[in-house]
Formats: sequence, structure tokens, C-alpha cells
Amino acid sequence: MQARLGDRVRSAFDAGIRAARSGAAIEPLRQTTGHASLLVVLGVGGYRVATGHLTVAELVTFILFMLLFMGPVNTAFTAVQSLAAALGALQRITDIQQIPAEDATDIITHPTLPAPSAAPMLRFRDARFGYRPDHPVLDSVSFTVARGSRTAIVGLSGAGKSTLLALIERFYDLDGGRIELAGVDITALPRTVLRSQLGYVEQNAPAISGTVRDNLTLAAPQVTDSECWAALDTVNLRDRIDTEADGLNAQIGEHGIRLSGGERQRLAIARTLLARPPLLLLDEPTSSLDSRNEEIFQTALEATGADQTVVIVAHRLATVKNADQIIVLDHGRVHAVGTHNELLGTSELYRELAHHQLIGTPN
Repeated sequence: MQARLGDRVRSAFDAGIRAARSGAAIEPLRQTTGHASLLVVLGVGGYRVATGHLTVAELVTFILFMLLFMGPVNTAFTAVQSLAAALGALQRITDIQQIPAEDATDIITHPTLPAPSAAPMLRFRDARFGYRPDHPVLDSVSFTVARGSRTAIVGLSGAGKSTLLALIERFYDLDGGRIELAGVDITALPRTVLRSQLGYVEQNAPAISGTVRDNLTLAAPQVTDSECWAALDTVNLRDRIDTEADGLNAQIGEHGIRLSGGERQRLAIARTLLARPPLLLLDEPTSSLDSRNEEIFQTALEATGADQTVVIVAHRLATVKNADQIIVLDHGRVHAVGTHNELLGTSELYRELAHHQLIGTPN
């Protein structure tokens, strides 16, 4: 693996050097050609003026015409550079257009989600998945998430936690087993129907260029200003927005550049809470939050209604120790399931994680 990665890095490096050399050669060539032409004209023209074959006025006229001609020549060199960049972009666009549509092979048997029933909100049945053949990331994963519950997924880095969320959203499809939403196999649902039931807050929460209101109402355009302010209160962001003269109409800049990483994350959480999806997926939602805002977030999470089910991936166990159930993943398998106190007594891996984070004492 290391050797293959090294080969690819060297190949990309060599390609970058070749492109840089080509680009670096064009500009000096253009400048040299123009200056050399001017020197030749001055030399030959000066000689002909000295021998009486040409007047000074005719030489000046010729030089002026030549300088005017050099403008289009320079433009032609610039066009060559632009054309090379455009061809590269065109190739990328063509490659994207040739990718099969996400739902090209879907066979829809449930065009809508059935009415709420006794079925759990989410269930994994012997789910298996790998990004490459013969390299499973998840192996025989089975667990159930009850409606209205708070379920946490914890484990060491690389255990497959974020992959679980990606599979729920059908960014990837399983290699084996099944995932059920409200008792229905998610592959039997149109992706638009499936994803309309989900709210997702990722680790690097995105923010769109626009106003605070634009970001908050992105998934729920019908919400009122008072609801927006209430959501900002919930994530402890109201004081920050109050400092802006325009309030909800304040511009946050390209990719939310005027907000810190933690503020962008809290804005994304507020946006998702406003949309009130039946199933809320949170991937390290407190990774950029300080301890005070993390505590406020936990309070907000506990205040979500019974009609919302929460699945949260976390490294910091303090964020999830009050969850209804905690699923411990280890090397792509379910190692243990239980509450915080139960796992402290039954799972050595969980005790180790808790001990390192100073929220539990190993036996």
C-alpha cells in the first residue's frame, strides 16, 4: 500500500513539474521573441537609415506598426495557455458526465415511506461493506435503533463509524445484508424519499455563501424569523449574530469565512434542528466546540422531541454518555451494545476509551 501510494504521489509530482515547466517556458519565449524582433528591426532599420535606403520617418512608422502587431501575438500566446487549462477542465467535465446516475440501477418497490408503525426507526441486518474488494470496512453489523431514541456509535479511529452514516444515506450501497428505515429496505425507496427523512451534520460543517437566514432556511424555507432566533439560541449562537448590524441578514462570506469553525458547526446544527427530520445523523458534531458549547449542545439534543431519532458518531464519550444506547465498533464489527454504565462493566474496549477520556474508572 505504501509503495503504491508513493508511486502515485511521485507520478502526480512529475506531472505537476511537467505542467509547470511548460507554463514557465511560454512566457519567457513570448518576451524573448518580442524583444528579439524589436532589436532586429532597430539594427537593420538603423543600418538602412545610415546608408540612405530608408528615412527616419519610415523607420519610426515601421516600428509603430510592428508594436501594434505584437499585441495580437501576445494574445495568441495567452490563448494557448487558456486553451490548455480549458481542455483540462473539459476532460474533467466529460469524466463526470460519464459517471452513471446514482439511481441508474435502482428498482423501486416502495415509492413512498409507509405510515409510522411499530417497526424500529433504523435497523442494520448483517450489513457488510468495503471500499475495495476483499477489504471489508464493516463485517456482519447488526443493531436496532428505536424510534425517538438517542443512539451513539463509538470506537477507535477507522472502526467504520462514519461509514455507517454514509451507508444510511446511500452514498454507498452494501455488499451484503440490508439496512431498514421504518421497516423498509432503504434500497427499495427512492433516494429523494430516503434522504427527505434524514438530517445530517458532518464533521466539517459546510456553510453557503449568503446570509445567516439563507443558511438556516436552506432545508426549511417555511420557518419564521422567531424560529430562526430560537434555533440560534439553542446552539448558543444568538449572541454572535446579535453583534452583526444586519442580524439574520448578515453576510457570512464565501464558505462561511466570517465564522469560526465552531460557529459554522453550530450554524449547521441549528439548520438541521429547524428542518426537524425524523432521523438525525450527527458525525462528530462537537469536534469544533469548546466544553461550554458542547454542554449546551447536549442539552439541545436532549430537548429534541420524541418524534426525532438521533444517531450520533462521537470520539468524545462525554458527548454521548447519556445516550439511550451506545454501540461500540471495533474493526468493523459490533463489539458491544449498552448504556454508558453497562458498558463500563461489560466492555473492556469501552472502559479503555472512557479511562483515557477521564469519564470512567477501569476495574
